Amino acid sequence: MAEASTLFHTSFIPSFCSLHKTIPFSHSHPTIFHKRTIHCSVFTKDTAKAAVTQNVPWGCDIDSLENASALQKWLSESGLPAQKMAIERVEVGERGLVASKNIRKGEKLLFVPPPLVIAADSEWTCVEAGEVLKQNSVPDWPLLATYLISEASFMESSRWRNYISALPQQPYSLMYWTREELDRYLEASQIRERAIERVMDVIGTYNDLRLRIFSKYPHLFPEEVFNIETFKWSFGILFSRLVRLPSMDGRVALVPWADMLNHSCEVETFLDYDKSSQGVVFTTDRPYQPGEQVFISYGKKSNGELLLSYGFVPKEGTNPCDSVELSLSLEKYDRCYKEKLEALRKYEFSATQCFPIQITGWPVELMAYAYLAVSPPSMSRQFEEMAAAASNKTTTKKDLRYPEIEEQALQFILDSCESSISKYNKFLQASGSMDLDVTSPKQLNRRLFLKQLAVDLCTSERRILFRAQYILRRRLRDIRSGELRALNLFDGLRKLFN
Repeated sequence: MAEASTLFHTSFIPSFCSLHKTIPFSHSHPTIFHKRTIHCSVFTKDTAKAAVTQNVPWGCDIDSLENASALQKWLSESGLPAQKMAIERVEVGERGLVASKNIRKGEKLLFVPPPLVIAADSEWTCVEAGEVLKQNSVPDWPLLATYLISEASFMESSRWRNYISALPQQPYSLMYWTREELDRYLEASQIRERAIERVMDVIGTYNDLRLRIFSKYPHLFPEEVFNIETFKWSFGILFSRLVRLPSMDGRVALVPWADMLNHSCEVETFLDYDKSSQGVVFTTDRPYQPGEQVFISYGKKSNGELLLSYGFVPKEGTNPCDSVELSLSLEKYDRCYKEKLEALRKYEFSATQCFPIQITGWPVELMAYAYLAVSPPSMSRQFEEMAAAASNKTTTKKDLRYPEIEEQALQFILDSCESSISKYNKFLQASGSMDLDVTSPKQLNRRLFLKQLAVDLCTSERRILFRAQYILRRRLRDIRSGELRALNLFDGLRKLFN
């Protein structure tokens, strides 16, 4: 469904706004357990609605084959070698690359040369605008976002006009859901918070650029072109299409034509620069027959992360990397609340943290946090040790064991798990009768589509929580039955000696 080609976290302007890392999609990334900080507080229902109701004046419908065919023709005329793949409509009207000839396993495809790749050093149609951004040391992400808008505004004279014309006017990612839609459909999922924070970061980045640069050079960056709507569009394109190329020193780039490749959870192949052929390629990990869609991997991402950046949810049970974030919180009535919170803050944690749970289990950091949450005052000397083990910012031993409070810690996790399950149940039960009455048929179709995405996501995340619930209940049963056997044995020995 989506047409992206990489795995990454947001990485805007370190000196301006967010400080997240961009992570290469060719490697699995370490799980971040921090409660994310929102950098800007100007997200409103009005600004969210603008992303839906105001399309940018360039790009095309997401299923347009005409624009994509024009892109391939231009790329071929500009140096793209003959391809074994062709653009076609695949699955629910989306575009994808389909094999036009037999493709062997282990075969290299694409060979997109560097001059046909958009990167931070690409030549600007408006040279002066590019120089201003570089003089102000604007990092790659916001530089490329601004570059896309600038080139789109010079559509007829820009060398990238065929590429920009083939980009979707409105990608499916959560960037383009209104705040009302996020609250309505994703209330049960932690991915809702991630989506809100992402929009906040984009708005904050735009406001910083506007204040520091655009307002000083209005002749280069007119507000009718460089505004929040166009920046949401450009960042949406980057979130879904930007790749990091390990063999080019981790350089980030947009790779036209390659970004038409769709994702499959069953493949592990990814894009990179091949020095011998001097082009961006990928190596197939399976054969393809003519007519079969060719896939790459967008990275080891959960269903929620795929929806967040790319706007689709794999079928339930098909994503081996799927996970759900479970929120845990210190109890404010805990007698040691202040001491525990102080220990957590040393490792940039807060009273509420989210940890990923997979169908196969959960990280040791989650258990360390649970130990801290339930530990009594008599264990105050271990508070910092537990907080350090819960953090992913330390090399301290994480797999701690405190047998005397293990039952309480498991029960604490179970309570949080069941509380989360109840939220999913509530949404899924209400989804069948959810009011979708809107005046516009097009808007009704959109609402139905978004609701189905939300139902698919919540069903897959609840499935993982159900599995965790089963494991937790079984472990608690074993602990309690073992304690009961020990008590019975002790009681029998006491009676024997009496």
